[in-house]
Amino acid sequence: MIKHHRNSFLDAQARSLAGWLVGLSRHEKRVILAVSDFLLFSLALWLAISARLGEAFLPPTWNLIVVLGAAPCIGVATFFQLDVYRLVTRFIGARGVALTAAAVGLSGLYWGLLVYLSGVYSVPRSVVILYPALATAFIWGSRQAAATFLRGAGVELPARQERARRVLIYGAETTGVQLLEALGSAGNCEPVAFIDPNPTLRGQYVGGLKVYPPDRMPGLIVRCAVEEVLLAMPKARRRDRQAALRQLEALKMRVRTLPAIEDMAAGRFMVSDLRPVGAEDLLGRDPVPADTALLTRNIEGKSVMVTGAGGSIGSELVRQVLRHGPRRLVLLERSEAHLYEIELQAEALVERAGAAEGGRPAIVSVLGSVLDAALVRTSIEDYGIETIYHAAAFKHVPIVERNPVAGLRNNTLGTICLADAALACGVERFVLVSTDKAVRPASVMGASKRLAEMALQARAAQQSGRTVFAVVRFGNVLDSSGSVVRRFRRQIEAGGPLTVTHPDMIRYFMSIPEAAGLVIQAGAMAAGGEVFVLDMGEPVRIDDLARSMIRLAGLEVRDEAHLDGDIAIAYTGLRAGEKLYEELLLGANITPTEHPRIVHAREPYLPRRELDALLAELRASMAAGSVAGIREVLARAVEDYRPTRAGLKSREAA
Repeated sequence: MIKHHRNSFLDAQARSLAGWLVGLSRHEKRVILAVSDFLLFSLALWLAISARLGEAFLPPTWNLIVVLGAAPCIGVATFFQLDVYRLVTRFIGARGVALTAAAVGLSGLYWGLLVYLSGVYSVPRSVVILYPALATAFIWGSRQAAATFLRGAGVELPARQERARRVLIYGAETTGVQLLEALGSAGNCEPVAFIDPNPTLRGQYVGGLKVYPPDRMPGLIVRCAVEEVLLAMPKARRRDRQAALRQLEALKMRVRTLPAIEDMAAGRFMVSDLRPVGAEDLLGRDPVPADTALLTRNIEGKSVMVTGAGGSIGSELVRQVLRHGPRRLVLLERSEAHLYEIELQAEALVERAGAAEGGRPAIVSVLGSVLDAALVRTSIEDYGIETIYHAAAFKHVPIVERNPVAGLRNNTLGTICLADAALACGVERFVLVSTDKAVRPASVMGASKRLAEMALQARAAQQSGRTVFAVVRFGNVLDSSGSVVRRFRRQIEAGGPLTVTHPDMIRYFMSIPEAAGLVIQAGAMAAGGEVFVLDMGEPVRIDDLARSMIRLAGLEVRDEAHLDGDIAIAYTGLRAGEKLYEELLLGANITPTEHPRIVHAREPYLPRRELDALLAELRASMAAGSVAGIREVLARAVEDYRPTRAGLKSREAA
């Protein structure tokens, strides 16, 4: 019984001591470790000399005492120099063992040099080798003993410490240095080197890390066991980013990239903001600076309306319009949830702009549809609308293919309703956001947008009022609500497979901010009835895009050649209304504009009277719910409308 109480008392004392040690401040713990290491260095040196002489050693002279006393001082100083005391004793790990041994070895080298320079030759040369070996054993043993004591006293020690990922930083300029500093604070990544194509940085040290050229990257990844590459190159250097990504894709490394540099400059960047590389990083072109005069021409000091304000393009138009000083911005949106979200964003932007520049445009939210003629006209009149950006549309091809009446009513008749209200109220400028699917359409969605284009062209040719109508046509936007990029990202996170309709399918892509900015600039150049087409760059094979996104996630495509790969690609076949490729122009009759990314296309259209007659037939077929009648009218009204076989089957089944 007495023995049991004694053991309980000792256990309680051990737990108390362990808790006290763990609860000490970082500086107090380092002092304890430094004193302990000083004593262990001293013991190791005394034992090394005694073992060499075969007897207990006592220094005979003061000169020798000073030289020997310098050894533990040098050892502790070297530990501070190499940040050994920054290692948490309980979680020291294999890296800590290597660092401790290296620090002891270096301190032994320093002391051996001191012995040689001091002229004290009574210290045997073998001691200079034996002393670091004993010191390493003693100090490492002390760390293990401390961990064992704390574990035995009930202090929780993780069985496996989460190891910091070893990473390369691609980009050694300002962005890369900022990332290095942020990683140092976060502690979950261990940068081992910089990679940068700039020849003037080659071989230099930035933030303590050496800068290597890109061709050294494969060897560094193997030699340093690199697990991830962090891309830290500003988006202004898009060509360099794409070259880097092509090389990284071949290495099959997991790659993450930074948010926009302007977010970092505004203090909104954190390591947690690092994101997987997306299609916007793979597909971008070198940006052309926006023409401020074009951006502000129809916005500054004016009352502006954006329809479909809560959608992907509409919401970006709202953000960009607010940057250019409108007097009032009217948000027209049929979805209450989307209207609420964009209203919050707009109000926040206004607050920031008001604090910075003293301007505060009015934000007006209108819940409703462009098909509501009374609501549209009242809104335009009451708020004195001068510029309209019409982005409200149903855009998802297979869904509109299965619901042709709803698609035509919203996309075509809604545009006509809004255009007629704009004409009646004397709106200065009306800009329709269109799509490449309107060119030789294979879908109801594409045909509905082409009819909307033709309705504006016909009104521009006939009307004598002051409203300038313009159409801006472009291809797919990255990360929009129906974007293939967003779907691929979700499928990769779920482990696949990635669904591609056809291995030969190609599409044009553009970022949402770039598209919205070009829409505003194109609309500003209109004189009436033009179709403006945005330069989308080179088309992209969707299959190549899927494979690149898999590889840049650090994964392998699973196919017949790589049966042990991570993620497969499944080919599902063309959906209703889809084409293998999209076009941006009906013909080659184009002229350049004052903007290098925008061209003016001269395209045929039907006279107002003929078009109105066909639209009357279309309305009758829609009212009767006759899909065959709708298809027949579209074939007569829209040039080269050729519904796909899948689309025909879908509608016949419906």
